[in-house]
Amino acid sequence: MFNQSSVTEFLLLEFSNIRELQLLHFVMFLLIYLATLLGNLLIITAVVLDQNLHSPMYFFLANLSVLDISYISVTIPKSMLNALINSRKISFAGCVIQVYLVITFADAELFLLTAMAYDRYAAICHPLHYRILMNWSVCGEMVTGCWISSMLYSVVHTANTFRLSFCRSNVIGQFFCDVPQLLKISCSDTHSNDIVMFVLGYSLASLCFSIIFISYVYIFSTVLKIPSSQGRYKAFSTCIPHLVIVCLFLSSGAFTYTRPKSAFSVGRDLVATVLYAVVPPLINPIIYSLRNKELKGALRKLVRRLTTRLTRIPTSKHILS
Repeated sequence: MFNQSSVTEFLLLEFSNIRELQLLHFVMFLLIYLATLLGNLLIITAVVLDQNLHSPMYFFLANLSVLDISYISVTIPKSMLNALINSRKISFAGCVIQVYLVITFADAELFLLTAMAYDRYAAICHPLHYRILMNWSVCGEMVTGCWISSMLYSVVHTANTFRLSFCRSNVIGQFFCDVPQLLKISCSDTHSNDIVMFVLGYSLASLCFSIIFISYVYIFSTVLKIPSSQGRYKAFSTCIPHLVIVCLFLSSGAFTYTRPKSAFSVGRDLVATVLYAVVPPLINPIIYSLRNKELKGALRKLVRRLTTRLTRIPTSKHILS
């Protein structure tokens, strides 16, 4: 399936060749990674432990947090390690795995965001039938479908990319293995790859965007008819965070995967990649917790509980005494 040609390893983007700046890159990515892990783990724990959050909306949100942790764990740790040991290398097999997992988690996130839009549509537009439309069996099937569809979609792109030869260069202009950058350095004819990537990517994004757009047309038309301003605020508070993440994720991903090769630029590519691969996992917990009173309350109780338990842990001085 894979054509390794003469390349046995690739060289990832180096943020700087100055040692101090490499260590700064390591520290910055470490802080981003730890903040992402902490925020998403808090949401997962709150949803699991708080009975008030045992509903489809928070079930999807917890799954989104699992995806965010998985997504960012594929790219940032390798970049951090390279910065720490002053290296740029990634093996051919490691690059294949990274491409497969990045596409899998990115597309699973897109599918899940689409499912979350439908969940909000069902909750706001059909509240009396919500428990029937979004029962736990349906929710489980939707999440399973997101994972299976994304894995199959990733197989197509990964196999189609690594059937190419890489004999001209092994330098990737990105801090992780990314399909557009691999096509750029291939010495094979990538015309068919460009077509497949554009057609499949455009079709997938268009389908998901259409479902999300139509869902929110119905949602906003229903919300505006709610007589109570408090009711309208509560409905909007569960939708705005989702819309922000969708717009950021789709716009930056579309820029990266559907633009022509003539538009490639290391600076623009890096910014766009950070916007769709690093920023969403980082800010998802912040946006959702800021706009959702139930989640904020659950997180406050969880943090209070953790703080109480930590203060009760006996210190070494007390143990010795």
